[in-house]
Amino acid sequence: MKIAQVPPLIESVPPKGYGGTERVVSLLTEELVKRGHEVTLFASADSVTDARLVPICPKGLRQYNENVAGLAYHYIQLEAVKRKSPEFDVIHFHNDYIHFPVSRLMNYAHVTTLHGRLDTPGLNSLYKQFSDMPVVSISDSQRLPLPHAFWISTIYHGLPLDMYKPGKGEGGYLAFLGRISPEKRPDRAIEIARKTGVPLKIAAKIDAADKKYFEENIRGLLDHPLIEFVGEIGEEDKEEFLGNASALLFPIDWPEPFGLVMIEAMACGTPVIAFNAGSVPEVIDEGITGYVVSSIDEALDAVINLPLLSRKEVRRRFEERFDVRMMVDHYENIYSRVIEIKKHRTHSINLS
Repeated sequence: MKIAQVPPLIESVPPKGYGGTERVVSLLTEELVKRGHEVTLFASADSVTDARLVPICPKGLRQYNENVAGLAYHYIQLEAVKRKSPEFDVIHFHNDYIHFPVSRLMNYAHVTTLHGRLDTPGLNSLYKQFSDMPVVSISDSQRLPLPHAFWISTIYHGLPLDMYKPGKGEGGYLAFLGRISPEKRPDRAIEIARKTGVPLKIAAKIDAADKKYFEENIRGLLDHPLIEFVGEIGEEDKEEFLGNASALLFPIDWPEPFGLVMIEAMACGTPVIAFNAGSVPEVIDEGITGYVVSSIDEALDAVINLPLLSRKEVRRRFEERFDVRMMVDHYENIYSRVIEIKKHRTHSINLS
């Protein structure tokens, strides 16, 4: 198949640091290329891929120190996709609904994977208006706010089995990996570490939008001998960081759409202690790959019970459930389905 991949432009593909969506797009793109598909990636010029790259902006938009018109670049991306659309059998969007009005008018096969939270006011009305747009969820829980959307599948993220080697957890610390933000609740992770007496390492980026939250709510909590703030880390550092941890803390306070870091930890054989929200109970096998908790007290018990878990079993379940090849198998099937949907709609229009 001739396939277009259209990611957001916030980060390069793959991202230089944090960036779950762009990482998934990269993994999907490279595996499709390995399978012999002709893939075109519409991304920033600093992206690295074996697919054909159509550069939209010089670098990922988050890399700019000055203000940049991010929406403008996404419109440029959409225009580039539209112009080249006759070259493709299917176009796979990953940048939300920005393309919906254009895709409704154009006669191309397309699908959109929704990577973010979907309970924001206004989205329900939008998806009622665009109920003909085929969309994929990354967890079943992600779908709940939008019952009117044209859901065609839930496809969990996957990672290459050789991306991370299992670690032994010999560092003896708890890990927090991701973003410093209110919904990720690093304050909970710090509280858990202090109450259990187990060291905590925090590897996280601080977006501009979250700097005030960090300064007012988190910075003061870092001044403790058990807490180490590592800062943002890149892909090359995750194996050591996660593999040496006793557990990953995922103390979220929002409807997490998937949580890529959970399966990154599992790939390293590292169990996850996660608060019960969003996709968490779909991703974590309770008592096998980690513990799903609903309070700080339950999290403290989970830390105590970590020795009951087998790191080998954590890794085995990762291989069983979250192999990138499984993810790409599902997307190949979806591409065939939306191509058929397009043919059916074209036939119906011609008959009318």
